[in-house]
Amino acid sequence: MRIISGKYKGRRLIAPKKLPVRPTTDMAKESLFNILNNYFNFSNLKILELFAGTGNISYEFASRGATPITCVDADFGCVNFIRKTADELDFDITVLKSDVFKYLERCHTSYDIVFADPPYDLTQEQFERIVTLVFENEILDEEGMLIVEHSKDTKLEHMMHFTFSKHYGGTVFSFFEIESEEDEEEEDDFDEED
Repeated sequence: MRIISGKYKGRRLIAPKKLPVRPTTDMAKESLFNILNNYFNFSNLKILELFAGTGNISYEFASRGATPITCVDADFGCVNFIRKTADELDFDITVLKSDVFKYLERCHTSYDIVFADPPYDLTQEQFERIVTLVFENEILDEEGMLIVEHSKDTKLEHMMHFTFSKHYGGTVFSFFEIESEEDEEEEDDFDEED
């Protein structure tokens, strides 16, 4: 795994082989951050990474100046690896060992970007629940973005707040945003003209 840009551009990180993870490929990660570059200045963005695994996405955000970052994962080995790596690179990353669904149910903090990379074998209902909990519990900042990584077999475009998706091989990123009142008014005006 490699940090693509920012302070630690080119830094390679080796995760223990025994971790139960499927890290986002460098190609997909680079494409994701190319998209995010068009929406955000990364400096001081507040980030939440769910099902953090190796922390791959969080290191990329941290290298580009995002802070603070919270990582949530249920696996003890993953949590330890992220803590160790964050300490080595002096990243402002808080790592929580928790079931993601329980965390989302009790979370009272809002973030600029929420990135979720659940195991691809979660059920359709579980994927939908992630999206629902983020918006129901107002975990996303008004100008923020939720990104869910999933396989092409999972469909999320019918969910509220869905804006677009991007496909990279077998990987799909689905993007969700809070609609502003202006956007809703424009839609209402358009509907009246029909």
